[in-house]
Amino acid sequence: MAEDHKKNGKVIVQAVHEAVKRYGTSKDELIPILNEVNRKVGYLPGEALEEISRQMKVPKSQLFSVATFYHMLSTKPRGRHVIQFCESAPCHVAGGREVWNALREELNIQNGETTPDGKWTLITTSCLGVCGVGPVIVIDNDVFGNVTPDQLREILARYK
Repeated sequence: MAEDHKKNGKVIVQAVHEAVKRYGTSKDELIPILNEVNRKVGYLPGEALEEISRQMKVPKSQLFSVATFYHMLSTKPRGRHVIQFCESAPCHVAGGREVWNALREELNIQNGETTPDGKWTLITTSCLGVCGVGPVIVIDNDVFGNVTPDQLREILARYK
């Protein structure tokens, strides 16, 4: 177990070093750095925030504020597949509430949670910019529009 933690620590530090090397230490590059580390590690653990803070000379509290503000970033481990559910008014009016309820029931998790098997994380987000095809869900980078509760099982089955 300690060896796994040590290995993970090396992966985290390496991800931070690579991101900082790519973008530099300007505070203007904070979001791209956080995004790259989040993508490589799967989330932004405290160790990553500490290393970014050290290298960029930015308070860890500021990093945490940025990391928790943006939906694309996470300070907790996420599932292999992240489902973003648009909760904007156009999606809501087009039947979003029914899709949301069916999605939570199908996965047996609530907003911000990850399934026990680590396969799915469910998060809500504001407008995804595709209001004309609401309700909308995004799984990883795949956008699904005009979603109905009956389609959810088929959509989720694509991600074995």
